[in-house]
Amino acid sequence: MNPVTIGIIILVIIIILSMAIKIVAEYERGVIFRLGRLVGARGPGLFVIIPFADRMVKVDLRVITMDVPPQDVITKDNVTVRVNAVIYFRIVDPEASVVKVLDFIRATSQIAQTTLRNVLGQSELDELLASREKLNERLQKIIDEHTDPWGIKVSTVEIKDVELPETMRRSMAAQAEAERERRAKIIHADGEFQASARLAEAGAIISKEPTTLQLRYLQTLTEIASERNSTIIFPLPIDLIQMFMKKAEQQPPAVAPAQKPEAKK
Repeated sequence: MNPVTIGIIILVIIIILSMAIKIVAEYERGVIFRLGRLVGARGPGLFVIIPFADRMVKVDLRVITMDVPPQDVITKDNVTVRVNAVIYFRIVDPEASVVKVLDFIRATSQIAQTTLRNVLGQSELDELLASREKLNERLQKIIDEHTDPWGIKVSTVEIKDVELPETMRRSMAAQAEAERERRAKIIHADGEFQASARLAEAGAIISKEPTTLQLRYLQTLTEIASERNSTIIFPLPIDLIQMFMKKAEQQPPAVAPAQKPEAKK
């Protein structure tokens, strides 16, 4: 046999073997079509297909992270916000992801955008800001129901950012400031009430022992006479003042001198 012919035969065999032997990784599956008909998914590892009759489509089974483009949403209380989100999903049925949808990534992105606008449009702004976990669970459930026939499992949906208009930001800042002032006034009033109760108790104790008032007076003087203070404070005992006051009360009132009668002209 001619060496050229032998070389051609060997080359053809190598080409056929390369077309027949397929290897897929652990995280991949090969969906086989034989003459246009679905045979099934194979892998991972090495397997053989029929050249020119079988066609293989590789499918990645790893988790796919997809950003949902920012969506302009009008909430239930007529506030326009701009919201974006992220979706985590993976393929659980390789055959359905190839046969039942043309482009499962684009299809999942479109259904996510539509669901995001619909769900947030039925929610109020306060719910969007405070109850984000509930909205995430609701979005995940709805999107997963739509993608389940395609062999796709949506595991997590997270709302990343909520952009508010500038006027709404100012209004919310004013509301928050008013709320902080209200709490501060309540705390101050509560402190005044507690202080008045303590002062009433202290007054009752001091009224029983007059000496405590003098001691408190002296303690106040020591607090005032701090370092680097040029003010001179001279304590005047309260008992001394009371003594002078008692003497003034005991003295009889002075009698005015009688007026002389005027001489008659």
